[in-house]
Amino acid sequence: MSARILVVDDVAANVKLLEARLSAEYFEVLTANGGPEALNIVSREKIDVILLDVMMPGMDGFEVCRRLKADPNTQHIPVVMVTALDLPSDKVEGLEAGADDFLTKPVDEVALMTRVKNLARLKVLTDEMIVRYSSGEQVGLQESLSELAGKVGNSGRILLVDDNERAAKRIKDSLQRHFSTFIEPSSEQAFHKLNDAEFDLVIISLHLQESDGLRLCSQIRSTDQTRHLPIIMMVGEGDNARLLKGLDLGVNDYCIKPIDRNELVARVRTQISRKRFTDQLRTRLEQSVEMAITDPLTGLYNRRYMEKHMSMFVDESLATGSNLSLLIIDIDNFKSVNDQHGHDTGDMVLEQFATRLRRNVRGIDLVCRLGGEEFVVLMPETAKNDACIVAERLRNAIAANPFSMGRTQGSLDVTASIGVTTLEREDDRPQTLLKRADQALYTAKRDGRNRVVTEAA
Repeated sequence: MSARILVVDDVAANVKLLEARLSAEYFEVLTANGGPEALNIVSREKIDVILLDVMMPGMDGFEVCRRLKADPNTQHIPVVMVTALDLPSDKVEGLEAGADDFLTKPVDEVALMTRVKNLARLKVLTDEMIVRYSSGEQVGLQESLSELAGKVGNSGRILLVDDNERAAKRIKDSLQRHFSTFIEPSSEQAFHKLNDAEFDLVIISLHLQESDGLRLCSQIRSTDQTRHLPIIMMVGEGDNARLLKGLDLGVNDYCIKPIDRNELVARVRTQISRKRFTDQLRTRLEQSVEMAITDPLTGLYNRRYMEKHMSMFVDESLATGSNLSLLIIDIDNFKSVNDQHGHDTGDMVLEQFATRLRRNVRGIDLVCRLGGEEFVVLMPETAKNDACIVAERLRNAIAANPFSMGRTQGSLDVTASIGVTTLEREDDRPQTLLKRADQALYTAKRDGRNRVVTEAA
């Protein structure tokens, strides 16, 4: 894959070596010989992954990482510490500074490429969501990214998959003070639990006696319910083949046995924080999409959505020869409701009106607010006579019971006029259906309102 990698090291030979390895895999490589230069490059260039040496004069790698993760513009760039330091305390310091992983010098080429490719892929997906999110933010749909990131907490629910009872208990004791941790020795049962309950992270031992931890990792990544769930693997020292296979399957992070308690807690905290941020980002994106296609007052689909999907309904009905009917519904004398009782009451009427429409049509029918006090119901596989029956049911549901105007203002009688038409000609298009239904609606209004009228094709 193509990605831009920034290599930061004050030793020219180290820079040249990493640059050659990465360039051979068709990565675009930028280099910096110290922390200040690296921060300057990141501030003006698009970077996908940073390989950052720890021991540098002036500003060490820990400080560079802290500054990158404190800046909302750079906090999502994956950082891999490349260092000769191998003490657990050094790893914990790096993880607490925000590092995504460590590679120990001399760097194993397979491990380097696997980790960089995975992190670059993650960065691309995150960038796509951030771009879409930022577009919504600019038009006032969502809160800022920095505010969203600030809401991420550290508590969470963890499922630990390990059939070594003593080892599992030690890990649970390490995590329990910070996170709710549950042990499951069976990978099969673990998979069911992950699909049935909400978890923030799963930790999987690759040394299960009765099952294959890698297979469980693959199952988690192939299921919609758990596709985005972070996975941390526990592997034995020297088990590089299985470690690389796990990373290739999409595992997020790993710990080498024997497990250091502080390192594990730091890695868990990093993964849960990232999951919560991306979950919230994904939720905001879904909300912004929903806002783009729905009417904010009534919750019905808006005109833009209707126009797009009407064409699909018409094309499908013409291709299959199935029936398709359309209703245009208009609230009678709605202007007088606003004039006499105020726009707040008018909005209450519109909300209740939409609710009655939804309750009296099928799930496959498309109910939209056309604009103002006009609504459309598009009914697939519905002949004209059946559409008239539905229209009459809607008219009665609206007129039968008064609409509430609030606790202190009593209620209000509301009626509606409905125009009905059906797809009947090969050259019918959405515009012709709307025009015929609108003509029928005009007739209903002219003839006294509170009635259903069908316009012949």
